[in-house]
Amino acid sequence: MIQLLSVGLAAAALLTAALVALISTPVVKSLAFRVGAVDIPKDNRRMHDHPIPRMGGLAIFFGFILSVLIYLPLTSELRGMLLGGVIIVILGILDDIFALPAMPKFIVQIIAALIAVLHGNRIDFLSNPNIFSSEPVWELGWLSFPITVLWIVGITNAVNLIDGLDGLACGVSTISSMTLMVIALIMVEPDVALLMGALSGACIGFLPYNLNPAKIFMGDTGSTFLGFILAVVSIQGLFKFYAIISFAVPFLMLGLPIFDTCFAILRRVSHGQSPMSPDRGHIHHRLIDMGFSQKQAVAVLYIISAILGLSAVVLTTIGVVRAMLFLLALCAAGAVAGKLYLDRVNQGEPPPSTGSSRVAKPRRSRPMESGNYFGEEDRSDK
Repeated sequence: MIQLLSVGLAAAALLTAALVALISTPVVKSLAFRVGAVDIPKDNRRMHDHPIPRMGGLAIFFGFILSVLIYLPLTSELRGMLLGGVIIVILGILDDIFALPAMPKFIVQIIAALIAVLHGNRIDFLSNPNIFSSEPVWELGWLSFPITVLWIVGITNAVNLIDGLDGLACGVSTISSMTLMVIALIMVEPDVALLMGALSGACIGFLPYNLNPAKIFMGDTGSTFLGFILAVVSIQGLFKFYAIISFAVPFLMLGLPIFDTCFAILRRVSHGQSPMSPDRGHIHHRLIDMGFSQKQAVAVLYIISAILGLSAVVLTTIGVVRAMLFLLALCAAGAVAGKLYLDRVNQGEPPPSTGSSRVAKPRRSRPMESGNYFGEEDRSDK
């Protein structure tokens, strides 16, 4: 039963974060120019033709942190999440200014994840998808530590990798956080609802500056922070609850970045490349190459993310048997859609160029620069 007080507090957290982010973004934009956190188009991979500041995620961070400190008590889990988030933001700022190598960034992300885990943000058990089993959950024991770190670091970089078009990662994160906020309200988890209200509000306050044509990019500062917070809060609000269906809901809520990252890794490995090497084969690139404009491509991915989010909400509000049937139907539909998409992509690949053509050729991915495969899309394919 949804509690009106929880709804009111979540709405207040959302509005507070949105207002702070909206007001602070112009200040952050000016600061980004001053410190040199600017994306200058140097080649034909860029989709903008003039310098645009990044590091806009700092405004999202300000909106979120202020709203959380106002409306929530500092529990051990919350302290761990905020401390890890601060580390991620500092790392993102340095990366937006200096373009750090990948390995140090990866190590710092693991450290931030460990801090959150050691403060109690752990996946202690997973629900058993076999409803006929006598064991309703799988106790992870010591495996909870590596599995949780893997989840946090994976989602952190999954959100980062979809940050390739104006407003895409911010909008998808807004949809995901609002999905979890609704689920938390339905399942009477007010603290989780407040956290997601604050995060979605911070994203909403930043979006007017980030939608195409973008006035500022959120950079690694924003994309990795959003991924980190979504990953940690999903542990608090999904993996620890909702028995039978808890294994599926987080993957639906974050379905778009998870699918895109997994597909990118499989694609690169099948082509004999390193799974970490940057390329221009992400789903948003495919849509652009099919002829969609930036705004159209982003709208399509918003709709997909919203459908997945709605599916996650449905799974938490219907019975176990219906939930399993719905999940099976959703998996079947996803498999068919994926097959059609892959067939479309394979048929749409242009033949080798023999002359001038009006069909845009896929842009070749450049070699790794300074091993910088995290956030590569943010710098090269906006």
